[in-house]
Amino acid sequence: MRLTKRGHACIRLDKGDRTLVVDPGGFSEPDAAEGADALLVTHEHPDHFDEPRLRAALEANPACELWTLRSVASQLAAAFPGRVHTVGHGDTFTAAGFDAEVHGELHAVIHPDLPRITNIGFVLDGTVFHPGDALTVPERPVDTLLLPVHAPWSKISEIIDYVREIKPSRAVDIHNALLSDVAPLVYDRLLGPTGPGTGGAEHLRLAPGESVPV
Repeated sequence: MRLTKRGHACIRLDKGDRTLVVDPGGFSEPDAAEGADALLVTHEHPDHFDEPRLRAALEANPACELWTLRSVASQLAAAFPGRVHTVGHGDTFTAAGFDAEVHGELHAVIHPDLPRITNIGFVLDGTVFHPGDALTVPERPVDTLLLPVHAPWSKISEIIDYVREIKPSRAVDIHNALLSDVAPLVYDRLLGPTGPGTGGAEHLRLAPGESVPV
């Protein structure tokens, strides 16, 4: 297999003439889902689930199928009957020739004021694990861990301990778009009045050279 990073949390696996894509979301490359024979989505957050991209990939390839949790499947199943499959923790399936196992049930805690949503991870061909937005420890050893290195719900000490607990041969960074210019799309919402907020403190982000009175 060949693993290719397609931006943020999205990866592409190629094996022979078969292609599987996981989490082509809004921060991924625009063509991340194109050419997929199978699509997997870990949860409904838009940086992992971009409905137009999935629809385009499913329409372009009538043999392409999607495996995901109920909250995502319910938005696409009617348009693609028989091709959208709902899966959960403990399920196993074969997607375009790739063996898949589902591990995990809940998204990591972002803040106690926000309800937790469902999140699933996928072990692929017994060797690659994509946890989505959680530090799920799969119930089997894996060689390659796709590591969510930066998120509103994480801190680096937890990420380090996560790798140590799983003990993979390699950890490949994913979920790192928030270390670029797209970060304000998430942080401004969470720290502002539409999210948990800061408890009344004003939230500012200053560009280099910009100043405010204090």
